Amino acid sequence: MSQISLGMPRIASYGSGNLFATESFPHAAHRDLDNAQLRANLGHATGTIREKRLKVVAELPDWEELREAGSVLKQQVMADLPRLLVQLEENVTQRGGTVHWARDAQEANEIVAGLIRAEGATEVVKVKSMATQEIGLNEYLEEQGIAAYETDLAELIVQLGHDKPSHILVPAIHKNRTEIRDIFLAEMAGVDPELTDDPRQLAMAARAHLRRKFLSTKVAISGANFAIADSGTLAVVESEGNGRMCLTLPETLITVMGIEKLLPTFLDLEVFMALLPRSSTGERMNPYTSLWTGVTEGDGPQNFHLVLLDNGRTAALADEMGRSALHCIRCSACMNVCPVYERTGGHAYGSTYPGPIGAILSPLMTGIEAEENNSLPYASSLCGACFDACPVKINIPEILVHLRGKDVDAEHAKRKLPSQMDVGMAAARVAFSSGRNLALVEKGLPLGKLMAGPDQKIKRLPGMAGGWTQSRDIPAPPKQSFRAWWKKEHVPTPDTSQTPDAAAESGEDG
Repeated sequence: MSQISLGMPRIASYGSGNLFATESFPHAAHRDLDNAQLRANLGHATGTIREKRLKVVAELPDWEELREAGSVLKQQVMADLPRLLVQLEENVTQRGGTVHWARDAQEANEIVAGLIRAEGATEVVKVKSMATQEIGLNEYLEEQGIAAYETDLAELIVQLGHDKPSHILVPAIHKNRTEIRDIFLAEMAGVDPELTDDPRQLAMAARAHLRRKFLSTKVAISGANFAIADSGTLAVVESEGNGRMCLTLPETLITVMGIEKLLPTFLDLEVFMALLPRSSTGERMNPYTSLWTGVTEGDGPQNFHLVLLDNGRTAALADEMGRSALHCIRCSACMNVCPVYERTGGHAYGSTYPGPIGAILSPLMTGIEAEENNSLPYASSLCGACFDACPVKINIPEILVHLRGKDVDAEHAKRKLPSQMDVGMAAARVAFSSGRNLALVEKGLPLGKLMAGPDQKIKRLPGMAGGWTQSRDIPAPPKQSFRAWWKKEHVPTPDTSQTPDAAAESGEDG
C-alpha cells in the first residue's frame, strides 16, 4: 500500500496553484478594467447564471438544510481524510484499478506521462479537469512530445485561442460568439470558411472536430467531481457528453484528482447532486452524470489509473481557520455573485482558481509569502455575497481576513525597520488617545484642500496612501472640522464686555 504524503509539497516547475501568475492582482486588475468588451461579456454571462441559479434554488424549501448537510459532510471528510484515502485506494485496487500518490505537480506530471508512454500513445483526449490545469499537465505533456486535446467546448476554445481559462465552470466566459467564431476559423482544421457565430453552428463545428479524436485516441485523462471511499467509485458531472465519450471509449483512463474530493459513502452523493447542478449551471440536474468503479471486462476502459494529488492540500488542511476552503466543490457560485470578479475577470487573479475561492485556495495551498499570492486576499470588498451563495457554506470573507492577517505577520517578520503602516498606526494611536489630541489633528485637515483639484477631489496621495487613491478619489476635506462647526454653532461664546460686577447686577452667572 502506498504511503500517504501529509507534508508540504516540493516547489515544482509546473503547477503551484498559480501556474499562469505573472503579475500581482492590483496590476492585472487595473489593466483588465480598461477592457470594456471583457466587462460586457462577464456582466452578461454572470448575470444570466445568477438568475437561473436563484430560480432553481427557490424551488427547494430545504435548500439551507442541504447546504448545512453538505458543509457537515465535508467537515467529516477533512477530519478523517487519511483513513478515507486508504479506504478509497483499497476499493479501487480491489476492482482492478491502480492508485498512484503524487506529493506535488512534478510527481503527478511524471506519473501521467509515464502511463501514457507505457501505452505507446502520443496523444490523449481530456475531459475538463481543474487539477490538471493546476499542475500544468498540458504544458508538461507538450514538452514530452504528447498532444493533449481538450474536449469540453469552453476548454477547447481557450486551448485553440492560446489563452487561459477565466472561470472555473465556463473557462471561455470572457469570449463572445464572434470572438469564438474567429478562433475556430483561424485554428480549427477543416472548418467551413463560411462559419457564422450562430451557437448551433459553432457547436456542430466543435463536435465534428472532436468526434475524430474520440474515435481514434486510446488514452483519456479526466478529473473527478467526487470519489466514494466505501466503494471506490468515481463521478464526473458535465453538460455536453464529451465526458461520457472520454470515460467510455478509450482503452486507458487516467484520472487526476485532488485528495479533498472524497465522500465517505454512496448515500452522501445524493446531497451533492442536489447542490452542485443548481449552484453551478442553474439546472435541477446536470445532463450527464458518469460513474465508474474500477475496470469491467468488455465495458469501457480496460486500464484505469487514479492519481491522488496533494500539491499543497495538506498545507491548507493544517490551517485550522482556512481548511474549510478544501470543502469547495468547484461550482463557481461565488464567482458569479462577486462584484470584483465581474469587473476584472479571472485572468487578473493569476491563478488556476480565480474569483473568491481562488483568493483563498492559492495562498492556503502554496503560501501567503509567495509574491503572486500575497495580494489575493485583498481582492475582495468583503461584502459576503460569496458566503451566501456557497452551497457548502465556506465562509470566504472570514478566511480572507485571516489570510490578510497572515500576510501582515509575514511582512513584519521580514522587516527590520518600521513600515509606513507601522508609523501611521503609531501616530493614529496618539491622535485617538484623547479628545485634545484629535482636536489638534483636525485643525490641520483644511490644509488637505490644497491637494484637491478644481473638482474638489484628491486623486493622488503619496506613499502608502497612494494605494487608496490608485482606485478611488477622496473628496476634499471641509473648511472646518465637525468639532469646530459644533463649537461655533452650538456652544455659546462668553460675553467678556461686562465686568464681573455688572454681570452680577444683571443676574447672570459669573
